[in-house]
Amino acid sequence: QVQLVESGGGSVQAGGSLRLSCSYAGVAYRMGWFRQAPGKEREGVAIINAIGQTNYADSVKGRFTISKDNPKMTLYLQMNSLLPEDTAMYYCAADVRFPGALGLGVNLYFDWGQGTQVTVSS
Repeated sequence: QVQLVESGGGSVQAGGSLRLSCSYAGVAYRMGWFRQAPGKEREGVAIINAIGQTNYADSVKGRFTISKDNPKMTLYLQMNSLLPEDTAMYYCAADVRFPGALGLGVNLYFDWGQGTQVTVSS
């Protein structure tokens, strides 16, 4: 089991930037960022697999970048050109199965953090 702690959320105006961090403890081959807005289902935002390949939701391509610092055991999500529709609780997730997979499905991830809130105002 992987312990995950997110940080870096906050309030920002549209067009601004935020960087989310997720400190983890344990073995985490695949990691990703997910988000859930009020009244909506949780959705995949960005994934990085065991060999550093990435996958992004169409809605964030070109604006968000996922990266992982293995020595620091930290996952990042750099979010640029933020939009009001990016407002959500953002969660970090990890899994040790299927290290090469790049799926954005929520059911592909076993361990979850508590989340960090991102609010983008227009």
